[in-house]
Amino acid sequence: MQYRVLGPTRAFHDDGTPVALGGARLRALLTALALRTGRTVPVGVLIGDIWDGDPPADAVGAVQALVGRLRRALGPAAVATADGRGYQLRARRDEVDLHRFDRLAGEGTRAMADGDALSAAALLDEALALWRGPVLADLPGRLAEAARWETRRLDAQRTRLAAVLAIGGRAEEALAELAESCAAHPLDERLHELRIAALRDTGRTAQALAAYEEVRRVLADRLGTDPGPGLRALHKELLRPYPYETGGASPAASPAADASPGTPPPGNLRARLNSFVGREPDLRAIREDLAGARLVTLVGAGGSGKTRLSQEAAERAAADPDRPWPDGVWLAELAPVEDPESVPETVLSALGGRETVLRGAGAEELRAGGERQSGDAFVRLVEYCARRRMLLLLDNCEHVVEAAAALAERLLERCPGLTVLATSREPLGVPGELVRPVGPLPIPVALRLLADRGAAARPDFRIDADEATASACAEICRRLDGLPLAVELAAARLRMLTAPQIADRLDDRFRLLNTGARTVLPRQQTLRAVVDWSWDLLDLPERAVLRRLSVFAGECDLTAAESVCADPADRTRERPAEPDAATLLGALVDKSLVVAVPGADGGMRYRLLETVAEYAGERLDEAAERKAAERRHLVHYRELARNLEPRLRGAGQRAALARLQLEHENLRTALRHAVAARDEHEGLSLVLSLAWYWQLRDLRGEARHWTDAVSALGPDPFAHPVVPAPPLTERCTDTPPPLRGELLTEARRQVRLVRMVNMDHAIEEWMTPERRRWLDRVTEAYHPGLPQACRFPASLWFFAVLIAGDGERVLEVLDTTVRTAEEAGCDWELAAALQVRANALANRTLWAGDARRDADRSLKIFERLGDAWGAAEALSARGEAHERSGAYEEAAEDFRRAIDRAAVLGAQSQVSLLRARLAAVLDETGRGAEAEKILREVLAAGPESGYEGVIAARLILALRLARTGRTAEARSHLTALLDDFRTETLAVFEGLAHGVLGCVDVLDGEFEAALARCRRALQLGCTPLSMMVSPQLSASQLLTAARALIGLGGEDRALRAARLVGAHEGLLPPGHFLSSFERENRRLAEESARAVLGDTAFEAARVEGGGLGLEEAAALL
Repeated sequence: MQYRVLGPTRAFHDDGTPVALGGARLRALLTALALRTGRTVPVGVLIGDIWDGDPPADAVGAVQALVGRLRRALGPAAVATADGRGYQLRARRDEVDLHRFDRLAGEGTRAMADGDALSAAALLDEALALWRGPVLADLPGRLAEAARWETRRLDAQRTRLAAVLAIGGRAEEALAELAESCAAHPLDERLHELRIAALRDTGRTAQALAAYEEVRRVLADRLGTDPGPGLRALHKELLRPYPYETGGASPAASPAADASPGTPPPGNLRARLNSFVGREPDLRAIREDLAGARLVTLVGAGGSGKTRLSQEAAERAAADPDRPWPDGVWLAELAPVEDPESVPETVLSALGGRETVLRGAGAEELRAGGERQSGDAFVRLVEYCARRRMLLLLDNCEHVVEAAAALAERLLERCPGLTVLATSREPLGVPGELVRPVGPLPIPVALRLLADRGAAARPDFRIDADEATASACAEICRRLDGLPLAVELAAARLRMLTAPQIADRLDDRFRLLNTGARTVLPRQQTLRAVVDWSWDLLDLPERAVLRRLSVFAGECDLTAAESVCADPADRTRERPAEPDAATLLGALVDKSLVVAVPGADGGMRYRLLETVAEYAGERLDEAAERKAAERRHLVHYRELARNLEPRLRGAGQRAALARLQLEHENLRTALRHAVAARDEHEGLSLVLSLAWYWQLRDLRGEARHWTDAVSALGPDPFAHPVVPAPPLTERCTDTPPPLRGELLTEARRQVRLVRMVNMDHAIEEWMTPERRRWLDRVTEAYHPGLPQACRFPASLWFFAVLIAGDGERVLEVLDTTVRTAEEAGCDWELAAALQVRANALANRTLWAGDARRDADRSLKIFERLGDAWGAAEALSARGEAHERSGAYEEAAEDFRRAIDRAAVLGAQSQVSLLRARLAAVLDETGRGAEAEKILREVLAAGPESGYEGVIAARLILALRLARTGRTAEARSHLTALLDDFRTETLAVFEGLAHGVLGCVDVLDGEFEAALARCRRALQLGCTPLSMMVSPQLSASQLLTAARALIGLGGEDRALRAARLVGAHEGLLPPGHFLSSFERENRRLAEESARAVLGDTAFEAARVEGGGLGLEEAAALL
């Protein structure tokens, strides 16, 4: 096989024929595996790559299904499973164009370094020819990885162009490509060097000089910088009196030739010892800030790069040709200051410690002024600064913030030409101050910093050296929150550890990142020292709040922070007036230890950077407060879920869903706390409060996991002997835990019912003796008429009756549930019961009228209550009733209205299924193209939009494809569907998939295979649940089997086929309305049988078959 990911993802057999890769997710999976050819890719990494941070509820199952589809497309041996940890693409690296490119580019670069320009050009030409479009185009989360490969491509392009020029005589042919590359990358100085050199080599000196001026202007305008050494040297060469192209030698350059005209601006900024990476937007913003404000404070967490950013901004200000501060840019370092009263003297020393002349006044004048002012440092500062236009940089103000603020305010009031740029972990709080937050570096920029500092620590280091290194580097930058100091400390570790080793050790980051530069302040030499410095500046109440914030997962709101961080024990007789948690939280935000961001709900959200959270967690353990803080966290989020649960039914549904989704991670953390503490009561309350949310959002994986975990904390209430449930009018979540008496037992029952409906088991597994006995015990515990049995989640006991397939009992339970809800005056429960009964009745045409009446009543109640989910379900039930009776236009209208209501709620799984149902009825009305478009859109959205919708869409689309002669595509969808059924609870519909696949086999002439499919479909369709849900399914399989028998030939088989046609008529539910597919299938079976037997023999056999039972008919296969 050959794989291409340098452009749209494609696969080819060795003979060059393409492999059909249907579906965006399938191509994303292949891309993710090909990117890491030869390596096992963990399932978690695949989930991140394929869904880019927005995975489906059961992401692991979705990956399994995709792998199955990929194996069918590529061959079963193409993708290997590695001990359940992940998957690996079995291919040689050269079979993937990306890795072939990497090898060729590396060989070309080495050839160029060895002076073999001819070989280098040939190798790099071959490498670059592999690109056919954007790299990793089919990988959703490709940005960082794609940027790395685009950079590699640009490196190869540069090296190839340099090789072409080095060969000699080919400069002319390179000019057009160079012009195009320079236009695409206007800030790439190396490309401009090559273009100017090519112009020079072709005798176009004037154009070369003009090109230099153009790039100089662009760099100045967009970056505020001058051309680098390479371009400047080339420019000097172009200005020599003996032009290069004449071959004459130029005289030696004067040492002063490079000197900038004019006198350098005064100041005391230090020269840089290493490069400054990124932050261009910040630098532009600071430049604008300084133009409009006289006090600008850069505020950020420790290690966020405030000092380096401020000095880079000051350096650029000093080099500004407009010279806004002609008296210089001056740095006063306050970090070493221990006594706040020494701040004025420190600043004064910074200004007077150099011999640079400032408007004729140097150090002597400053000293003389000091004598006249009797040694008052502040007075001398005012006297000195008042007459000057200068920029003063006050660095590291946080530990002397009050003294620094007072000095800045008084100086600004008295010195009109002074501008102050300060850095601090909290604002100075001076009138007129403009606060510029300095956040962590974006991950791509942090990677550039790691690459730069890593190469300084280990010259052969490259972040893209191989896939493991690239992945580890990205993880390092992400786990370290993009904090520059932390990234630099990690880079220093590269002298002894590889990037993957560093990434693996980040759980102990404070011990790992403990070796910085010896010449910096001690508080900047280790990661722990950086955070220690901030911690030491906090008072005791601030420390308490910070360490308690570490129990949150991600963000929290103010109310949660107050609930968790305010410990009543903090207020004692000695300290009765402690500041409240909100005030302390605000102080921590000001001190850059807590990040505050606007939330989707309109309020502010608060979070800790991962490094700060880990440090605060250690402090929480040291204070022996973890158990208490986690308990307060659990109680807060249990109450949040418990109070929101009733609002999920009615007009507040949308807002409640949004709030629970916003707090999802903290709710999961609360559940973890409950399970870890083995607190069954809290676990039961949380699960029951969240069960309806999980149902509405199709989070079956969540429901499965937490019901399993909480069920394990107590006994099984359905164990033998079963104690019947007494009537209960109180909900288990009406009051906070603990649960007492019968409510505790009822809560245990309800959690297991939620677990039952979310289990991943095929219907056949529910038919095992052990599971049947368990279902029987559920139906023994509950009986129709119990008050709780008409309310969710106790109402789920109905599904135990449904799975057992007792049709009469099902209707009895539904009728009694409706009556109980009516008598109790429970409107929502009545609407829900009517909707479920409408769904059950809609399965049979004779009951369709009753189903429509129930759906109408349900819809009216749900709309009065403002429940969008319920309204959508009622409309769907009515649409299905219309569909069963052949009223397809009415069905389509109901499905459209249901889609609108579900979409308002953001119920993607509901929308997905409803759109598939809409497509089915549109196909019946002759709008097949429109239906097919909808079905393909549902499939393109993928399983994350809802498994039920994807399964229904595959089935309906496969049927349409088969009927229109596209059997190969139909077969691919159906086989994918059968793979999904191996893990999904929807296996009740597996029989339908086998039946449609049997039709495909008939169309393809695979008659024996078709018979085998029909036998399997009949076996599955005969289960009690299948007969309840799809009573016509088994009879429909007989027509397909009849067509297969006739296809095999022979009069005996034709007679059996005719009997099956007759059996089909007799076994259909009374009044059943045939779909267009059923009508067509029947017509083809009858016509082909008549053609073999003749009318008389056919009619006799058909009549004989009409008296057969299902088992007798199945025996004819």
